[in-house]
Amino acid sequence: MKKDNLKQQYRINEQIRVREVRIVGDDIESTVMPTSKAIQLAESQGVDLVEISPNATPPVCRLIDYSKFLYQQKKRQKEMKAKQVKVDVKEIRFGPQTDDHDYNFKLKHAQGFLSDGDKVKAYVFFKGRSILFKEQGEVLLLRFANDLEEYGKVEQMPLLEGKRMTIFIAPKKMGQKKVEKPAEVIMPKVEKAQPKANAPKEYKGPRVEGED
Repeated sequence: MKKDNLKQQYRINEQIRVREVRIVGDDIESTVMPTSKAIQLAESQGVDLVEISPNATPPVCRLIDYSKFLYQQKKRQKEMKAKQVKVDVKEIRFGPQTDDHDYNFKLKHAQGFLSDGDKVKAYVFFKGRSILFKEQGEVLLLRFANDLEEYGKVEQMPLLEGKRMTIFIAPKKMGQKKVEKPAEVIMPKVEKAQPKANAPKEYKGPRVEGED
């Protein structure tokens, strides 16, 4: 049966062996009193005396229902765990004499990994007599880190362990994305209608002499 480590973490009621404690709780003023009296006070309120800070002087205890207290603690632990960001480590392997095409291909992958929030572990593997080119491998890794400067920061400089020289690059915190302005809507110009040149004139009837 799985043990409840959280339940074993706190002492309650008669398990608290010290002479006096400081009690806290909802609508209770912080007070120092003998432990026996604090247990009686908890019983009178229908709650438990829970030791929450055993290393304080005197230890701090809370007047609360123990089941409710454990529920609150478990809920808080779940919330903290949910807020933790999982960071994966992506490995990229080079040879001491990697050509430009292969280098650029792996550089592009590393940029994608760092942009996604993952760490990059790049290493040069020295096979056989290629260990003679360890300085060349170090230059390669430093060049790699420099080319990724916009995406990540060096967490560990090149380190040779056995046949591997490794560098760790952590992602930079990405800033807020720029909000693109909406494209300007250009309304078509509406021209006023012009009278047609050959349009018939309005007929006003026969002209009478003497009229202006």
